[in-house]
Amino acid sequence: MLTQVRKKIMEISLLTDIGQKRSNNQDFVNKFVNQAGVTIVVVADGMGGHRAGNIASEMSVTDLGRDWINTDFRELSKIRDWMIAAIDAENRKIYELGQNEEYKGMGTTIEVLAFVDNAVIFAHVGDSRIAHIRNGEYKQLTSDHSLVNALIKAGQLTEEEAAVHPQRNIITQSVGQSAPIEADLGVQQLEPGDYILANSDGLTNMISTDQIVHIVNSPGFVEEKTSRLVAGANQGGGGYKHGTLPTRQVVLIISQLLLLR
Repeated sequence: MLTQVRKKIMEISLLTDIGQKRSNNQDFVNKFVNQAGVTIVVVADGMGGHRAGNIASEMSVTDLGRDWINTDFRELSKIRDWMIAAIDAENRKIYELGQNEEYKGMGTTIEVLAFVDNAVIFAHVGDSRIAHIRNGEYKQLTSDHSLVNALIKAGQLTEEEAAVHPQRNIITQSVGQSAPIEADLGVQQLEPGDYILANSDGLTNMISTDQIVHIVNSPGFVEEKTSRLVAGANQGGGGYKHGTLPTRQVVLIISQLLLLR
Protein backbone atom coordinates (compact mmCIF):
# COMPACT_ATOMS: atom_id res chain seq x y z
CA MET A 1 0.00 0.00 0.00
CA LEU A 2 1.40 3.37 -1.03
CA THR A 3 1.33 6.20 1.48
CA GLN A 4 0.95 9.75 0.23
CA VAL A 5 3.21 12.24 1.95
CA ARG A 6 2.10 15.86 2.11
CA LYS A 7 5.08 17.97 1.15
CA LYS A 8 5.21 21.76 1.35
CA ILE A 9 6.50 23.47 -1.76
CA MET A 10 7.57 27.11 -1.65
CA GLU A 11 7.64 28.98 -4.93
CA ILE A 12 9.85 32.07 -4.95
CA SER A 13 10.03 34.69 -7.68
CA LEU A 14 12.42 37.64 -7.63
CA LEU A 15 12.26 40.56 -10.03
CA THR A 16 13.79 44.01 -10.15
CA ASP A 17 13.00 46.70 -12.69
CA ILE A 18 14.57 50.07 -13.37
CA GLY A 19 11.24 51.82 -13.91
CA GLN A 20 10.48 54.59 -16.39
CA LYS A 21 12.58 57.52 -15.22
CA ARG A 22 16.00 56.25 -14.12
CA SER A 23 19.19 55.38 -15.93
CA ASN A 24 20.34 53.05 -13.14
CA ASN A 25 18.65 50.68 -10.73
CA GLN A 26 19.48 51.21 -7.06
CA ASP A 27 17.48 48.18 -5.94
CA PHE A 28 18.97 44.74 -5.44
CA VAL A 29 17.47 41.39 -4.48
CA ASN A 30 18.76 37.82 -4.18
CA LYS A 31 18.14 34.57 -2.35
CA PHE A 32 20.56 32.27 -0.55
CA VAL A 33 20.42 28.82 1.06
CA ASN A 34 22.46 27.88 4.13
CA GLN A 35 23.98 24.56 5.18
CA ALA A 36 20.71 23.49 6.81
CA GLY A 37 18.74 24.12 3.63
CA VAL A 38 17.02 27.28 4.93
CA THR A 39 16.38 29.94 2.29
CA ILE A 40 16.67 33.65 2.94
CA VAL A 41 15.74 36.47 0.60
CA VAL A 42 17.30 39.92 0.96
CA VAL A 43 15.75 43.03 -0.63
CA ALA A 44 17.57 46.38 -0.58
CA ASP A 45 16.71 49.82 -1.96
CA GLY A 46 19.81 52.00 -2.12
CA MET A 47 20.15 55.74 -1.73
CA GLY A 48 22.85 58.31 -2.16
CA GLY A 49 24.73 59.57 -5.19
CA HIS A 50 24.60 58.15 -8.69
CA ARG A 51 26.79 55.15 -7.81
CA ALA A 52 26.52 55.11 -4.02
CA GLY A 53 22.98 53.75 -3.88
CA ASN A 54 23.79 50.93 -6.28
CA ILE A 55 26.82 49.93 -4.24
CA ALA A 56 25.05 50.10 -0.86
CA SER A 57 22.15 47.89 -1.93
CA GLU A 58 24.22 45.30 -3.78
CA MET A 59 26.84 45.21 -1.03
CA SER A 60 24.26 44.65 1.69
CA VAL A 61 22.51 41.82 -0.14
CA THR A 62 25.76 40.15 -1.17
CA ASP A 63 27.44 40.45 2.24
CA LEU A 64 24.47 39.02 4.12
CA GLY A 65 24.11 36.23 1.59
CA ARG A 66 27.79 35.32 1.76
CA ASP A 67 27.56 35.10 5.54
CA TRP A 68 24.28 33.17 5.53
CA ILE A 69 25.41 30.34 3.26
CA ASN A 70 28.10 29.41 5.80
CA THR A 71 25.64 29.03 8.68
CA ASP A 72 23.58 25.98 9.66
CA PHE A 73 20.78 27.74 11.57
CA ARG A 74 17.24 26.34 11.57
CA GLU A 75 15.88 27.56 14.91
CA LEU A 76 13.98 30.85 14.67
CA SER A 77 15.78 32.26 17.71
CA LYS A 78 19.20 31.67 16.16
CA ILE A 79 18.08 33.10 12.82
CA ARG A 80 16.74 36.18 14.60
CA ASP A 81 20.02 36.71 16.43
CA TRP A 82 21.93 36.26 13.17
CA MET A 83 19.76 38.87 11.43
CA ILE A 84 20.36 41.41 14.19
CA ALA A 85 24.13 40.88 14.18
CA ALA A 86 24.46 40.77 10.38
CA ILE A 87 22.48 43.97 9.81
CA ASP A 88 24.40 45.75 12.57
CA ALA A 89 27.74 44.73 11.04
CA GLU A 90 26.60 45.83 7.57
CA ASN A 91 25.43 49.16 8.94
CA ARG A 92 28.88 49.88 10.34
CA LYS A 93 30.58 48.77 7.13
CA ILE A 94 28.46 50.97 4.86
CA TYR A 95 28.71 53.92 7.23
CA GLU A 96 32.50 53.73 7.17
CA LEU A 97 32.55 53.50 3.36
CA GLY A 98 30.19 56.47 3.22
CA GLN A 99 32.80 58.66 4.89
CA ASN A 100 34.64 58.72 1.56
CA GLU A 101 33.65 61.71 -0.55
CA GLU A 102 32.77 59.49 -3.52
CA TYR A 103 30.16 57.63 -1.48
CA LYS A 104 28.92 60.44 0.74
CA GLY A 105 25.41 59.83 2.00
CA MET A 106 25.21 56.22 0.83
CA GLY A 107 22.77 53.91 2.52
CA THR A 108 20.05 51.38 1.87
CA THR A 109 16.81 49.98 3.18
CA ILE A 110 16.85 46.25 3.85
CA GLU A 111 14.33 43.43 4.21
CA VAL A 112 15.62 40.00 5.23
CA LEU A 113 13.22 37.05 5.12
CA ALA A 114 13.97 33.47 6.18
CA PHE A 115 11.57 30.62 5.45
CA VAL A 116 11.48 27.76 7.94
CA ASP A 117 8.75 25.13 7.68
CA ASN A 118 5.40 26.95 8.08
CA ALA A 119 6.86 30.29 9.12
CA VAL A 120 8.71 33.28 7.76
CA ILE A 121 10.89 35.31 10.11
CA PHE A 122 11.89 38.76 8.91
CA ALA A 123 13.94 41.85 9.72
CA HIS A 124 13.04 45.31 8.41
CA VAL A 125 14.88 48.63 8.14
CA GLY A 126 13.64 51.58 6.07
CA ASP A 127 10.52 52.15 3.97
CA SER A 128 10.44 49.04 1.82
CA ARG A 129 7.62 46.72 2.85
CA ILE A 130 6.71 43.12 3.64
CA ALA A 131 3.11 42.01 3.40
CA HIS A 132 1.13 38.83 3.94
CA ILE A 133 -1.76 37.98 1.60
CA ARG A 134 -4.27 35.31 2.60
CA ASN A 135 -7.69 34.70 1.05
CA GLY A 136 -7.58 38.04 -0.73
CA GLU A 137 -6.69 40.02 2.41
CA TYR A 138 -3.56 42.21 2.37
CA LYS A 139 -1.81 42.68 5.72
CA GLN A 140 1.28 44.87 5.96
CA LEU A 141 3.73 43.23 8.34
CA THR A 142 6.19 46.12 8.56
CA SER A 143 5.90 49.76 9.54
CA ASP A 144 7.73 52.33 7.41
CA HIS A 145 10.72 53.96 9.05
CA SER A 146 9.84 57.33 7.53
CA LEU A 147 9.18 60.86 8.72
CA VAL A 148 5.61 60.91 7.44
CA ASN A 149 4.79 57.58 9.09
CA ALA A 150 6.10 58.91 12.40
CA LEU A 151 3.86 61.96 11.96
CA ILE A 152 0.88 59.72 11.16
CA LYS A 153 1.49 57.69 14.31
CA ALA A 154 1.70 60.93 16.31
CA GLY A 155 -1.65 62.03 14.90
CA GLN A 156 -0.12 65.01 13.09
CA LEU A 157 -0.80 63.77 9.54
CA THR A 158 -3.46 61.74 7.80
CA GLU A 159 -2.65 59.05 5.22
CA GLU A 160 -3.90 61.38 2.49
CA GLU A 161 -1.72 64.26 3.69
CA ALA A 162 1.30 61.98 3.95
CA ALA A 163 0.93 60.94 0.29
CA VAL A 164 1.57 64.52 -0.88
CA HIS A 165 3.84 65.70 1.93
CA PRO A 166 7.03 67.40 0.60
CA GLN A 167 9.17 65.32 2.99
CA ARG A 168 7.47 61.99 2.32
CA ASN A 169 10.72 60.48 1.01
CA ILE A 170 12.73 61.09 4.18
CA ILE A 171 13.42 57.85 6.03
CA THR A 172 14.30 57.68 9.70
CA GLN A 173 16.39 54.48 9.62
CA SER A 174 18.67 53.02 6.97
CA VAL A 175 21.65 50.72 6.76
CA GLY A 176 24.66 53.03 6.68
CA GLN A 177 23.58 55.48 9.38
CA SER A 178 25.90 56.63 12.14
CA ALA A 179 23.58 55.52 14.95
CA PRO A 180 23.07 51.85 15.82
CA ILE A 181 20.37 50.09 13.81
CA GLU A 182 17.13 49.08 15.51
CA ALA A 183 15.67 46.63 13.03
CA ASP A 184 12.04 45.60 13.38
CA LEU A 185 11.67 41.83 13.69
CA GLY A 186 8.67 39.59 13.22
CA VAL A 187 7.37 36.10 12.49
CA GLN A 188 4.40 35.16 10.32
CA GLN A 189 2.89 31.69 10.28
CA LEU A 190 1.98 30.50 6.79
CA GLU A 191 -0.82 28.34 5.43
CA PRO A 192 -1.11 26.68 2.02
CA GLY A 193 -1.94 29.28 -0.62
CA ASP A 194 -0.51 32.21 1.37
CA TYR A 195 1.67 34.82 -0.29
CA ILE A 196 4.46 36.92 1.14
CA LEU A 197 5.25 40.07 -0.83
CA ALA A 198 8.36 42.15 -0.19
CA ASN A 199 8.93 45.25 -2.29
CA SER A 200 10.60 48.63 -2.42
CA ASP A 201 8.48 51.77 -2.38
CA GLY A 202 8.58 51.86 -6.18
CA LEU A 203 5.70 49.37 -6.19
CA THR A 204 3.46 50.59 -3.38
CA ASN A 205 3.87 54.25 -4.36
CA MET A 206 2.41 53.43 -7.75
CA ILE A 207 -0.36 50.87 -7.31
CA SER A 208 -2.91 50.32 -4.56
CA THR A 209 -3.13 47.34 -2.25
CA ASP A 210 -6.40 46.39 -3.98
CA GLN A 211 -4.55 46.24 -7.29
CA ILE A 212 -1.75 44.22 -5.70
CA VAL A 213 -4.21 41.68 -4.27
CA HIS A 214 -6.03 41.42 -7.60
CA ILE A 215 -2.78 40.65 -9.44
CA VAL A 216 -1.52 38.22 -6.80
CA ASN A 217 -4.81 36.31 -6.83
CA SER A 218 -4.95 36.16 -10.63
CA PRO A 219 -4.22 32.85 -12.42
CA GLY A 220 -0.64 31.95 -13.29
CA PHE A 221 2.73 31.12 -11.81
CA VAL A 222 4.40 33.47 -9.33
CA GLU A 223 6.89 34.56 -12.01
CA GLU A 224 3.98 35.85 -14.11
CA LYS A 225 2.53 37.68 -11.13
CA THR A 226 5.77 39.48 -10.31
CA SER A 227 5.94 40.62 -13.95
CA ARG A 228 2.34 41.86 -13.80
CA LEU A 229 3.04 43.81 -10.62
CA VAL A 230 6.02 45.58 -12.17
CA ALA A 231 4.05 46.23 -15.36
CA GLY A 232 1.25 47.73 -13.27
CA ALA A 233 3.68 50.03 -11.48
CA ASN A 234 5.23 51.15 -14.77
CA GLN A 235 1.82 51.73 -16.32
CA GLY A 236 1.11 53.93 -13.32
CA GLY A 237 3.85 56.20 -14.62
CA GLY A 238 7.03 54.68 -13.27
CA GLY A 239 7.31 57.69 -10.96
CA TYR A 240 6.05 58.64 -7.54
CA LYS A 241 2.38 59.46 -6.96
CA HIS A 242 1.70 63.17 -7.03
CA GLY A 243 5.35 63.83 -7.54
CA THR A 244 8.54 64.44 -9.33
CA LEU A 245 10.91 61.78 -8.06
CA PRO A 246 11.79 58.77 -10.21
CA THR A 247 11.16 55.26 -9.00
CA ARG A 248 12.49 51.72 -9.07
CA GLN A 249 10.68 48.50 -8.40
CA VAL A 250 11.69 45.41 -6.55
CA VAL A 251 9.05 42.74 -6.33
CA LEU A 252 9.23 39.42 -4.50
CA ILE A 253 6.38 36.96 -4.22
CA ILE A 254 6.52 33.75 -2.24
CA SER A 255 3.67 31.29 -2.53
CA GLN A 256 3.44 28.29 -0.23
CA LEU A 257 1.63 25.41 -1.89
CA LEU A 258 0.70 22.06 -0.40
CA LEU A 259 1.13 19.18 -2.82
CA LEU A 260 0.53 15.48 -2.43
CA ARG A 261 3.56 13.42 -3.35
